[in-house]
Amino acid sequence: MNEKSSVGKLKGIGEKTVALFARVGVKTVGDLIRYYPRGYDIFDDPVPIGELEEGKTAAVTGAVFGRIQVSGNQRMQITTLHLKDLTGTLKVIWFRMPFLRATLSKGGPLTLRGRVVRKREGLVMEHPEIYYPAAKYEEKRHSMQPVYSLTSGLTNNAVVKAVKQALECVSGMQDILPLELEEQYGFVPYAQAVQTMHFPLTKEGFVQARERFVFEEFLVFILTLRRMKHSESRAANQFHLPDHPAITDFLKRLPYRLTGAQEKVWNEIRSDMQGSSVMSRLVQGDVGSGKTVVAFLALLLAGLNGCQGAMMAPTEVLARQHFENISGMLKKYSIPLKASLLTGSMTAAQKRKVYESIEDGSSSIIIGTHALIQEKVKYRDLALVVTDEQHRFGVRQREALAEKGRTPHILVMSATPIPRTLAIILYGDLDISVIDEMPKNRLPIKNCVVDTGYRETAYRFIKKQVTEGRQCYVICPMVEESERMEAENVMDYSAMLSEEMGDQIRVGCLHGRMKQQEKDAVMEAFGRNEIQILVSTTVVEVGIDVPNATVILIENAERFGLAQLHQLRGRVGRGKYQSYCIFMSPSRSKETKERLEILNRSNDGFFIAGEDLRLRGPGDLFGIRQSGILDFRLADVFQDAKLLQAASAAADKILKDDPLLALPGHEGLKNCIDEKMQQIMLETTL
Repeated sequence: MNEKSSVGKLKGIGEKTVALFARVGVKTVGDLIRYYPRGYDIFDDPVPIGELEEGKTAAVTGAVFGRIQVSGNQRMQITTLHLKDLTGTLKVIWFRMPFLRATLSKGGPLTLRGRVVRKREGLVMEHPEIYYPAAKYEEKRHSMQPVYSLTSGLTNNAVVKAVKQALECVSGMQDILPLELEEQYGFVPYAQAVQTMHFPLTKEGFVQARERFVFEEFLVFILTLRRMKHSESRAANQFHLPDHPAITDFLKRLPYRLTGAQEKVWNEIRSDMQGSSVMSRLVQGDVGSGKTVVAFLALLLAGLNGCQGAMMAPTEVLARQHFENISGMLKKYSIPLKASLLTGSMTAAQKRKVYESIEDGSSSIIIGTHALIQEKVKYRDLALVVTDEQHRFGVRQREALAEKGRTPHILVMSATPIPRTLAIILYGDLDISVIDEMPKNRLPIKNCVVDTGYRETAYRFIKKQVTEGRQCYVICPMVEESERMEAENVMDYSAMLSEEMGDQIRVGCLHGRMKQQEKDAVMEAFGRNEIQILVSTTVVEVGIDVPNATVILIENAERFGLAQLHQLRGRVGRGKYQSYCIFMSPSRSKETKERLEILNRSNDGFFIAGEDLRLRGPGDLFGIRQSGILDFRLADVFQDAKLLQAASAAADKILKDDPLLALPGHEGLKNCIDEKMQQIMLETTL
């Protein structure tokens, strides 16, 4: 058995389990070895009952005080006991476990470990694990147990068993990292690092192992980017697009003036499109800074010069919204261009009609999803492609379009505020423009950072906003309840909130495990105000523009990076109404309060990104990956900024000494990059 073998070759894994692993992207033994935990359950020392904190998982040791009671009905029996130590008494409850009354009545000290929540009667520990006698907890104390991302039917225990078998194959796997870099940076050897990633013995050991793989991930990414850039090199500009009077007229008729930052970026884009080389430019700007208008100007410049411009969105919902906005502006300002929409869910007849209008050139602006670059689409003269960071438009996609005609200009839009030093590395194939000024007519979002004791007040405020005709988001960090993670989850929360809000208010649910059609249907219903409150994971970051949404409540705010919290906050404040963001966290730690207070004080994404970079530390490593930027398995752009810069320097040196990666010791790196390039090509042709 080797890393290419199917996971079905492992003991105890039948066809059903193979299918479940496939649903989380694990098909081979190698995939399983690289299927790192999403977090770790850390078994700390028991704490005195008097020092328990709401919202945290903790262990306590004490004696049963009074009688153990079982209440409720046959469907839901609740077992209740009170645990006492020298500092206080704690109420503890279990659901559907009446047999515990006999087990726990034997007397003697016991240790319980579970999540502590606040109820009307005070702090309560819900459904804890039982260690009886108390000495049994010693076996797990100070250990770190892996917690994997799961799907319905796949248990954490099943993944742990499979990973332990798979790790026996590690010695035969090719090490990507050249030995000289391993020695230069003092990284732990590959086999030791991968074992530690899954089953760390100490926090320090985990941090060292993670650093190795984060560096490796950045190095492969940067080398792949450099190869794409080298193989492409800036082509000569075949679309010299002179200024057109209709654009000047459009800008004069707008009900507002472009900000200074918008004008500067528009001039940079226009200069690129009229220069000697093809444009490859990234425009960074906060949500609401006016990137879409600048992109529209670039599309107009292409269309009014007799060419075509395409705008690619990450979801059909967003593509449809862009199409409606652009069509509306063309009509309102009497601009003689036709816009068309092309998405995967359109019928064959609808697609045929759009294909014809693209091929004969009657459609000047085409908005859509990845359907825009499929084989059947034949452009008459495509001069510009506008994408966003969710669709990093690589060389293969550009080649796919170039084969349809001449090499188009590329404009990438990003609402993620990344400090310039990091952006230059991450987007090394693009020139960078920044819109760092907000339109004057935007009402700043009002922020507040609160603990969970404010929840009832928050619900009353949300209900009041809905009765006034507005809509609200609630963000949870997880899809469904986890046996080992203490955080709010979308499934339970949406059911609870629906009951709390009553029959007159419709609560919707959105998460990444839903099929794209289901997600689109929910977002469209929210856009039409058929759903008043949307409970979602961070998948809503790439949503649609809902100007009527005025409140976003973010639960467990301490679990997200500042940059991601700022992105989520950008879901509101898009219309004429005053908007509000409520950051809710059960954490009382000084560090959490300091971080969240930055968001309370500022709505400036670039300032927040800089502060995120300054404040991130190893304490953030043991939970979910935070920034959500680009498609890294482990790496976090903000948290791992120093490793990103080190990997960039290492990539430069490798390419200087061995541009073809042909020297001994570079085989693993070359093979990995070749695979990445093939993957990019495959994604392009799908």
